Amino acid sequence: MTEREFKSFADFWPYYLSEHSKSATRFMHGIGTLSAIAFVIIVVAIGKWWLFPLALVPGYACAWMAHFFIEKNRPATFTYPLWSFMGDWKMLALMLSGRLK
Repeated sequence: MTEREFKSFADFWPYYLSEHSKSATRFMHGIGTLSAIAFVIIVVAIGKWWLFPLALVPGYACAWMAHFFIEKNRPATFTYPLWSFMGDWKMLALMLSGRLK
């Protein structure tokens, strides 16, 4: 799909899903996001707050690898960073609850 202007997250969501059409891509996103959550928990537990920004590394690394090697498209993060971040969390919630086809 080509880049376009979205007026709301609801408008963006179908585009986001189309950019994550393969189950392996969605799986990699889930692994990355869950790894990031685990990293945050560890950072909080050991009291090393200055390491907090590193939690973004596993999430984006897994997602971008999936886009480049599985989906073969450009990550939506590059064009729509906030909505892409929100989409990742929504997609994870739907995957974990079994409501994402």
